[in-house]
Amino acid sequence: MNELAPAPVCACCLPQGKALPDAGQKGRLSPERIKEPALILFSLLLFIAGLVAGELLALPPLLPWLLFGAPWLLCGFSVLRAALRQIRRKDFFNEFTLMSVATLAAALLGHPAEAAGVMLFYRAGEFLQELASAGSRKSIRALLDARPLLAHVLDGPEAEGCRDLKVEDVAPEALLLVRPGEKIPLDGEVLAGFSQVDASPLTGESLPQEAGPGSIVLAGCLNGGGVLRLRARGCFADTQAARILDLAERAAARKSPTERFITSFARYYTPAVTALALLLALLPPLLTGADWKTWIYRGLVLLVISCPCALIISIPLGYFGGIGAASRQGILVKGGDVLDALLRVRTVIFDKTGTLTRGVFSLDKIVPAPGVQKEELLFAAALAEGDSNHPIARSIREGVEAALGRPVPAAAAEREEIPGQGMRALLAGRRFLAGNAALLRAHGLEPPEAAAGGALVHVAEDDRCLGYITAADTLKPEAVSAVAALKARGLRTALLSGDRPENVLAAAGSLDLDAFRHSLLPTEKAAAMEELEEPGRAAFVGDGINDAPSLALARVGIAMGGLGAEAAVEAADAVILNDNPAKVDALYAIALKVRSVVRQNMALALGVKLLVMGLGAAGLSGLWEAVFADVGVALLAVLNSLRVMRA
Repeated sequence: MNELAPAPVCACCLPQGKALPDAGQKGRLSPERIKEPALILFSLLLFIAGLVAGELLALPPLLPWLLFGAPWLLCGFSVLRAALRQIRRKDFFNEFTLMSVATLAAALLGHPAEAAGVMLFYRAGEFLQELASAGSRKSIRALLDARPLLAHVLDGPEAEGCRDLKVEDVAPEALLLVRPGEKIPLDGEVLAGFSQVDASPLTGESLPQEAGPGSIVLAGCLNGGGVLRLRARGCFADTQAARILDLAERAAARKSPTERFITSFARYYTPAVTALALLLALLPPLLTGADWKTWIYRGLVLLVISCPCALIISIPLGYFGGIGAASRQGILVKGGDVLDALLRVRTVIFDKTGTLTRGVFSLDKIVPAPGVQKEELLFAAALAEGDSNHPIARSIREGVEAALGRPVPAAAAEREEIPGQGMRALLAGRRFLAGNAALLRAHGLEPPEAAAGGALVHVAEDDRCLGYITAADTLKPEAVSAVAALKARGLRTALLSGDRPENVLAAAGSLDLDAFRHSLLPTEKAAAMEELEEPGRAAFVGDGINDAPSLALARVGIAMGGLGAEAAVEAADAVILNDNPAKVDALYAIALKVRSVVRQNMALALGVKLLVMGLGAAGLSGLWEAVFADVGVALLAVLNSLRVMRA
């Protein structure tokens, strides 16, 4: 796994080879981070000494050059070196070349103090920007801290000894030992032991979760005070943590439309302002005979403020801060473009089971067909459901095994999940079906009449119906408030479900939804979404494999990542790691905050730069004001962007 890409930083503002401070180093200052403020402080002392000596003492002609030349060289060496490197690449319009030319020309025009001051305060401003921007990466880098490195692998269920392997080398179904205080290395099922598990690094959920035999625990979570023995559910690449890290790494590469505009804007803006500075320096002396020194100095003022650093740094940083703020709340956003797209949404459409409901079903009714034993019906249902990840399938399997008092052999059968219908299994030449009425009819069987509430699962073996089972589900406690919060923002809400009409009607009534559809197949869900709202104006929230087409079609697809199928997580633009539907409104609030901060930064950067440009052209501002308009405004914009982290 590659290291997570850092926050976007303006290429014209970070000298080549200069490392950003590592946000993950808590309480430690690297030699690089100590060296930088020491160099700035020493240069500042020399600069102050030069100013004081120039005011109080009659200095020899060369001494001011030495007093101001030292800080100019110390603070500007990396800038000069980067300028030469960029010139070799035929890139003449960047911060390094502009700063170098402006300060050299200022010194030659008899302003050594201003030349040194520009370099000194530029370097100090860059250092403060780096410290500020490092904070926006902490929450994203915290995902990397959750990545386990080693696993204690047991040789057998009763083995006391274990060997340590890298998590990437652990085989599926391996037996693992997790001691108190250690990270869980792979997603697994608890075989023995009791503990509390802290899942906050992955889900943002602050309350520990109970873990005991039969519990499923996720890689990257922190084990509490008990020893756990696990059976790995797969390899590390298949774990929730690995999927989250992979998605987080790809998120930094997806730019929002605003970011793409700023990148293109800077490509034309800097050369245009440079040409304007050149014309300002040459035309008045040539056309009117004005003083060359005065107008060249005014041109230098424009050069110093010409680089759009505040825009190029702070706007991507605003989006990255939004992604980081979302991750702290257990929401993984796959790119800055998702935040922009969310604000164009008019309707939020939800799936029902596992999204607005708990997805944890309990057996309600068991109705065998005439001549069929109850145990035969239950065994066939559990055998067909197997190890399906669907919430109804899991709940029925667990309830059936509890009712039978014994496990059902899951690995022996060949199974196929039929999206929107159910499961089909083959064992010893016999075919088992568990699903809705459409599944049975697709296999030439006519399901019996069933007027039961809850999730209804018909069960069949070969060419005979064995009966049906119903499982009851309930709304998540956050569902009502989640829908109400979105409606309060002026958004329409709707429900699309493959469930029975009576179940969908009950849920829609409790949630006060604007629209709903029931008994939908996956392809019908996508079509129904287009009927309710233009796909470019709709957000879809779902968790199952049958939701993947709708998640991909919607302007913004939001998947429930805890119980959600991998296909849904891959198709979505954002993933709610703790399956809390209220996080949809939280994500919308973050998107609003990002837009507000980005607009503020654009107004601040362009407004101040244009003001100082005008003052400089009129001779009312000098290089000191130009430094503020460049470095100072960039720093203010960066600090403003960090407000997104508190969204």
